[in-house]
Amino acid sequence: MRERIEGKDMNNQFLLKVENIKKNFGLVEALKGVDLFLKRGEILALVGENGAGKSTLAQVIAGIVPRDEGAIYVDNREIKKLSPDIAHKLGISIVFQELHIVPTLTIAQYLFLANEPLRVHLLLKKKEILRRSKELLNDLEISVDPNAKLSDLSIGEQQMIAVARALAFDPKIIIMDEPSSSLTTFELEKLFRILRKLKSQGVGIIYVSHRLEEVFEIADMVTALRDGKLINTVEVSKTKVDDIISMMVGRNISEMYPKEVSKIGEEILTLSSVSRKGVCRNIDLVVREGEVVGLYGLVGAGRTELARIIFGLDSYDTGEIKFFGKKVAKKNSPFNSVTKGVGLLPENKKEEGLCMVLSIKQNIIRASLKKLFPGGFISPVKENNVAKKYISELNIVTDSPDKQVVFLSGGNQQKVVFAHWMCANSKLLILDEPTKGIDVGVKVEVYRIINRLVKEHAGIILISDYLPEIIGMSDRIYVMSRGEITNVFPRGRTNPDEILSYAIGKVKK
Repeated sequence: MRERIEGKDMNNQFLLKVENIKKNFGLVEALKGVDLFLKRGEILALVGENGAGKSTLAQVIAGIVPRDEGAIYVDNREIKKLSPDIAHKLGISIVFQELHIVPTLTIAQYLFLANEPLRVHLLLKKKEILRRSKELLNDLEISVDPNAKLSDLSIGEQQMIAVARALAFDPKIIIMDEPSSSLTTFELEKLFRILRKLKSQGVGIIYVSHRLEEVFEIADMVTALRDGKLINTVEVSKTKVDDIISMMVGRNISEMYPKEVSKIGEEILTLSSVSRKGVCRNIDLVVREGEVVGLYGLVGAGRTELARIIFGLDSYDTGEIKFFGKKVAKKNSPFNSVTKGVGLLPENKKEEGLCMVLSIKQNIIRASLKKLFPGGFISPVKENNVAKKYISELNIVTDSPDKQVVFLSGGNQQKVVFAHWMCANSKLLILDEPTKGIDVGVKVEVYRIINRLVKEHAGIILISDYLPEIIGMSDRIYVMSRGEITNVFPRGRTNPDEILSYAIGKVKK
């Protein structure tokens, strides 16, 4: 790391220098003397596991969280006091992973909120804001009406508008905290074009991401944090994925997708010509005991909607669904599905998969109360023992089963959802984006949980928009486009380009 700043004239080339930053939250040391250096016209990736300190460091630089110790320099000038307002005046913008929007505002109002270009005449100000909004959106290739309400946009579109707002202030330093988590493949390509253009204009960019393929696609340098400490900063072109993973997790992960092939048993789920108006058409799909069935498609393909039908959240119009050979009513319910051994790990785990105000143990046993306590009386001892069993087996990092899940990291929250369905003895588990927003180390743990489930004769539907994950973990891959299955590929019989061509509807079986 230090070789980047050796020499008499090296200091002047850095747009941003962060030295020996320390930050404590109570007894927790979030940052333990971290350094970070950013040049003009450079994209620096910031990586690390959940809890490594990435977001805390980003918020310190943006003036949101005050540092306890350390120094920050912008354009070689020490900034002794830093607040969001001072950071803004220094040209520092941040795009958060969790969107901070006001749904009732129009896009134009949101883009220039607290930064109106003209303040003298109200009508003129509105016209100027609208004009500049149109120019900004056109420059960023964002095809939306600036008069539209933010609430009318998709999550991906809202994320792009958040990026646009950060650029509306003409920043010289942009911090992006997991900007791709809600973007489609095409929106991500658009974002990368924007970043490359900004880079050519001398803007410095800090790009926080769990997705290492994005690091190699867009970044010049990569800084790895672990447990609040700086591990190293290296040139992306001179390193490998395994090296970065080792820096992040402190151990070698020889295989990113540790797929284990299990013995295939009888059919658990059978879909025959299943259709729902405006959602899906003539879906044929089979899941057997001991197999992982991948379901891939772009945003809007109908994957999550199909999962909702299978789980009983939504009805279907025509066709037939069978669990273990027994027909399911067109107007099914989640309760019936759970009693038949079906579980759903939803994409939005915080709102749909967990009760955030409940404890870990309460979340784990919620779907198993009748099975665990047939007499209707909950035994605290048994409840604790069941929770501790899954906390140990799934390596859920916590100091107590009584801890509220809201205080767990995203990866540990995901493990609690797995424990919830494992406790219920689910025979078919639908996993909708199970590794979204979690770090590479926890992803491997999730894949090992999947291996364990199929070894125990469960069937898995793996829904993901991340192709390497689908290819790496699936026994068969169903590709969806516009509500239809466009092809099915056995394991090892396809490649990303072929799958993507079917996903975009370019070709159909």
